Amino acid sequence: MKHFVLLTLLSIASLCPSMANVVCQKAGPHNMHIRVEGDYRYLLLPIGDKAHEYRVQLIEDNQLYRSLIIRLANEGEIDYYVPLDLQGLNLDALHLNVRYGNEPIAWDKIQAVNSYDASNTDKYRPVFHHTPQWGWMNDPNGMFYDEQKELWHLYYQYNPYASTWQNMTWGHSTSKDLLHWDHQPYALEVDANGAIFSGSCVVDKNNTAGFGKNAVIAFYTTAADCQTQSMAYSLDGGLTFTKYAGNPIIVAGIPDFRDPKVWWNEGTEEWNMALACGQEMQFYASKNLKKWHYLSSFGKGVGCHDGVWECPDLMRVSVRGTDEHKWVLLCNINPGCPFGGSATQYFVGDWDGKQFTPLYENDQVITKWMDYGKDHYATVSFAHAPHNRNTVMVWMSNWQYANDVPTMQFRSANALPRDIDLYQDDKGIYRLGVKVSPEVANLKGDAVKEGTSRIKPLPATAIIDVEVTSTTRPATITLRNEKGEQVVMTYDFKAGTFSMDRVQSGLTHFSKDFAAVTTTPLFVSSKTHRVNIYVDKYSIEAFDAKGYWSMTNLVFPTQPYNQVEVVGGKVKVYSINH
Repeated sequence: MKHFVLLTLLSIASLCPSMANVVCQKAGPHNMHIRVEGDYRYLLLPIGDKAHEYRVQLIEDNQLYRSLIIRLANEGEIDYYVPLDLQGLNLDALHLNVRYGNEPIAWDKIQAVNSYDASNTDKYRPVFHHTPQWGWMNDPNGMFYDEQKELWHLYYQYNPYASTWQNMTWGHSTSKDLLHWDHQPYALEVDANGAIFSGSCVVDKNNTAGFGKNAVIAFYTTAADCQTQSMAYSLDGGLTFTKYAGNPIIVAGIPDFRDPKVWWNEGTEEWNMALACGQEMQFYASKNLKKWHYLSSFGKGVGCHDGVWECPDLMRVSVRGTDEHKWVLLCNINPGCPFGGSATQYFVGDWDGKQFTPLYENDQVITKWMDYGKDHYATVSFAHAPHNRNTVMVWMSNWQYANDVPTMQFRSANALPRDIDLYQDDKGIYRLGVKVSPEVANLKGDAVKEGTSRIKPLPATAIIDVEVTSTTRPATITLRNEKGEQVVMTYDFKAGTFSMDRVQSGLTHFSKDFAAVTTTPLFVSSKTHRVNIYVDKYSIEAFDAKGYWSMTNLVFPTQPYNQVEVVGGKVKVYSINH
């Protein structure tokens, strides 16, 4: 398996075409052959976000090594460059075959270099959220915690060759604290079977699969003409993987058949798997992780069915203030969000090792949402999280506009990590409690300002704690900048709601679906309410201080918000330690 290792020695701006040593030869009306003369590490490809997608074939020694789809830029319309790694390839026996149309592609801007600088060039790059160094990212997947190294592994859906969706690969980052991430070589790449879609990882502590004790086993969907389930194993702690020769391990003939989530079942002493299948979840079991048999299905007639069900996760969750536990099935759906687009719904119930049975409350299975913003999707948990925690990561975007948001060097971030439990609301309904993970407390720096009205200047990235008192009049929290762009958050105590209005938040033109007001029930009545608000370069995450609800929204102010105004409450602003 060939990987890239990022070097940051030479900036793109210092590269000129005369250094490229790249020969482009027209081989037909719509075919270009590209060869590299000399010994170089990377081929820098000019990308246009709105350019046409072209098939690029890497042919080594007369064999097809890889086939990619890349938005090669037209002349004068280069948005950025991405590196194609040449390490391990025989450049004397390598050429690229590009199938293109009638557009004037910038062939003379393709460059061969020995280093690539991924230093941030995007003003919206977050300060304390995980992002890819370049390219596109969507669903987090394959996450696990290495107990021996005390290391969190985050894999994610990745396109290394543009900032739009394509060429699905597993990117990889690791962290000691869920806040500071080290970028690793990507783990699973497109192969002859297809693209590498979402999935999960487990640590095979008892060597049930025969790959070795403590082997990290990855399960993923291979997507081509159909979707099938495959596996790979790692003997170096999840850094490099070998794909199982017997892939695929599960086939079904279903168009939408993906996102395997695997966990160990102590009661039955076997592995279980949840799979998203159209608009239901299917469950499977295995003794050795290789041969699986069907157990049951869930979903018919319950929950939201406005879109395709994706990214399942089933976990045993504690009920706050009791010794009780229940099972929670996460079911990401696109579309279906109460405010349009993609979101995470969930079901509370019981898992007996074969069947998930939802809890009936008020004589029905209630449709519940994990987050009440527009930018919270593909929620999945870390396997083997310490102290039996249920720690999840979230893709912070929405399929309505994810490819179009006004970032360029990268697209998409992960929301802050969250830990979940269950509580009962005022009506006795079980709800998912969501709080930022304990590690996030290390972000909070010194209290820089506090008051009961307006605070200015506001740091560009900050944590804002607000306490309001329930009255007959709404309480508001407004973030704004000198250009009049603003986000208004409102506690409406009569309606029992909290809302966030981003209609005038800054740039919204890129999608008719972006300007919106999102609203959550408060769920639990109280004389006072506290909200913790995390403001990064292009996101606002609001959490009820007791974990009763959360709201995750993107914003694109043309200048950072530099003041906060509170009506009907007290506010304290903290700087960010990072």
